[in-house]
Amino acid sequence: MSTFPVDSADLRREIIETARALPRLGLTKGTSGNVSARTDSGFLVTPSGTPYEELRDDSIVALDFQGRYRGDILPSSEWRMHLDFYLARPECGAVVHCHSPRATALSCHRRGIPAFHYMVALAGGDRIACADYASFGTKALSETMVAALGPRNACLLANHGQIAGAPTLRKALSVAEGVEDLADQYLSALSLGDPVLLDDREMAEILTKFKSYGKQAHELAGGPAAFELPTRMD
Repeated sequence: MSTFPVDSADLRREIIETARALPRLGLTKGTSGNVSARTDSGFLVTPSGTPYEELRDDSIVALDFQGRYRGDILPSSEWRMHLDFYLARPECGAVVHCHSPRATALSCHRRGIPAFHYMVALAGGDRIACADYASFGTKALSETMVAALGPRNACLLANHGQIAGAPTLRKALSVAEGVEDLADQYLSALSLGDPVLLDDREMAEILTKFKSYGKQAHELAGGPAAFELPTRMD
């Protein structure tokens, strides 16, 4: 049985709220970028070329995993990238794509974000790769994205922007925001020269810690945290 939600007004409104957060957080301008959420039968995605403030519940487009859409409104031109993200990452429940300025600047140099800071682990690996260039809205772009993602949940897209996924819309937006923050910090570090990178051993330890990082006690399922917890007072 699917663990993903059904197509509903509440889910559509959450997609709209996430899309409207992108310019507010400085992650995109105008109508660039797009947001989707997986459902029990496919996924919902923002439409093509519609200002975020004009989005309504019925603006959000439903697609299946054969790339077929319902209704009279065209989905985002990047619908295929969302579809292939979900196919590559079955645990992913939401995807955010944006042209955030600093991540885009790095992508224009075809440069990813290495382990200059332990927080690169937020993308699920020891680096955030940059995909090879392909024109937007194409199968070729989806293929380069999937290759750059590997086992991770975010990557840069050459001369384009970034894409991030997570189990929920809230978390996908948080990952996209984190990627942009890391890009900003990395560009600042590069102004002083090449930063010192964390080695494979250190990043392996960090990735273990991230399995419980940011979780409350009830989310740890009785397993040990990967770092010291304080003692609870009764």
